[in-house]
Amino acid sequence: YELARKYCKNDPIKIDKVLSKQADDLFKKKCFEESAVIYAQTHTSFEEIALKFLEARQDGALRKFLLKKLDGLKLQDKTQITMIVMWLMEIYLNELGVLRTSGRKSSQEFVNLQQEFRKLMKEPKIKECISNNRSAVYNLMSNHGDEENLIYFTNLMKDFEKVILYHLQHKNYRAALLVLTEHSRPELFYMFSPALMQTNPKETVDAWIAQDRRLNPVQLIPALVQFDSNNDPRLGNEAIRYLEYCVDKMGVRDQAIHNYLLTLYARLQETEKLMTYLQQQDESDVPYDQKYALRICSELTGLEKACVHIYTTMGLYEEAVDLALKVDVELGKQNADRPEDNDDLRKKLWLKIAKHVVKEKNDIKRAMEVLQECDLIKIEDILPFFPDFVTIDHFKDAICSSLHDYNQHIEGLKEEMEVATQSTQEIRTEIQTFRNKFNMVTAQEKCASCGYPIMGRSFYLFPCKHVFHSVCMVSEVQPHLPPTKQNRITELQRQLAALVGQDDSASISSASLMSASVSTKDKLTAELDDLVASECLYCGDIMIRSIDVTFLNMSEYSSILKSWE
Repeated sequence: YELARKYCKNDPIKIDKVLSKQADDLFKKKCFEESAVIYAQTHTSFEEIALKFLEARQDGALRKFLLKKLDGLKLQDKTQITMIVMWLMEIYLNELGVLRTSGRKSSQEFVNLQQEFRKLMKEPKIKECISNNRSAVYNLMSNHGDEENLIYFTNLMKDFEKVILYHLQHKNYRAALLVLTEHSRPELFYMFSPALMQTNPKETVDAWIAQDRRLNPVQLIPALVQFDSNNDPRLGNEAIRYLEYCVDKMGVRDQAIHNYLLTLYARLQETEKLMTYLQQQDESDVPYDQKYALRICSELTGLEKACVHIYTTMGLYEEAVDLALKVDVELGKQNADRPEDNDDLRKKLWLKIAKHVVKEKNDIKRAMEVLQECDLIKIEDILPFFPDFVTIDHFKDAICSSLHDYNQHIEGLKEEMEVATQSTQEIRTEIQTFRNKFNMVTAQEKCASCGYPIMGRSFYLFPCKHVFHSVCMVSEVQPHLPPTKQNRITELQRQLAALVGQDDSASISSASLMSASVSTKDKLTAELDDLVASECLYCGDIMIRSIDVTFLNMSEYSSILKSWE
């Protein structure tokens, strides 16, 4: 055949005939694999050659023929590549299945064939093909029951969802969890956790905790609520374990998480844990829905203490005490003192307790103890609660104590009255002394503001001996006062000016009118004095407050700045 190829002189048609004859000859001699390699180089009908190997039951030779044909195809020949690749996979899976069922899975032949198959799947041309047809490949491998290669293929395609789904379908839950934890993809946890939580709750929660903050607990709620559907305590306890981790370790504040944790505590009758949880929360910013929590705890028996705590958190102290008294008087007392800043409400709550003790418990001695525990209620407050016929001996001590308290209170009032009387007398003395106090003003004295002589115009003299013209005092003080007082000063000046005009034009016969005008003028002047002359301009608070006032206002500053440019 080598000599025949030489005489062909590179003529493709002749070379093809020679190769076909050589392949036929090798096939007749049962050299199937050698003939397969040469057949792949010819243009002989693909179907014809494949059929020959199939009829001869030579899967190995057919595999070589297909591999050789595949090498000769270009990437554009997608249809042919897909057909050959799928056929090759069928052959490999068949051969591996035969070896597996015959008990030769650990043989070298099986190992070599497995390695060859997996190496084939990694080749770029084939990997692209099986990636585009992965559904068909999955079905093919599943039909052959080749779990190892199915898992290998899904990992090769990074299609971990299929791997987990396969494990779940075959009830291999631990393997599914292993895939989840190995690849740490949050979306896969959210997708498969509900199924895994039903079968392996402890391992599933362990996996969640290992992921820590990579998982959003809110997204796991569909898995956590599996307890609601089957009421399995294992699921509930594991859900509590994860939610406690979220709240205590991760500091999760999401309301949905806290609501469900509270719900599980209530439904599983974890009373101590529920009370500990409620008491640990900041009452000014509780992370759970208070109305929802109250409804859940009210629907279940044995959770009255939790309801009482929630009532107080909501500020419903009366409802809290009413419910607490149905459980325990001491619990009612604890909650009666909760509204610390509202004595009226505290008194009302303690009266509820006293009324309950007297009317429901018929325990007069205990009612007297209530009086001692709360300083807001007296014996006269609770007397209406007692029966019409009751021996006074039961509360004789309380009456005596109350009378003693009243006596002390009266004595205290007397002392306060004496002190007030003494203070009043001292103030009167000081006022009289102040009225008689005077300062000397000389004719040469000048206004501390304008520097002109003080005589000739009305003026203010202060104990510190500073003297100001009235007009100067008003002009100096007014800018430092609030707008309302500034406006009032302007209005007073206007009214005083009007009264002066009236005085000038009034006739001698209108004496009564002038008297009324003088009285009004005195009132207006006194009010003006209070506004502007309550303290010295230089020695009072105005001087202190003016420290941070600029020397120039913005308009003056701008004009001076422009003049310098």
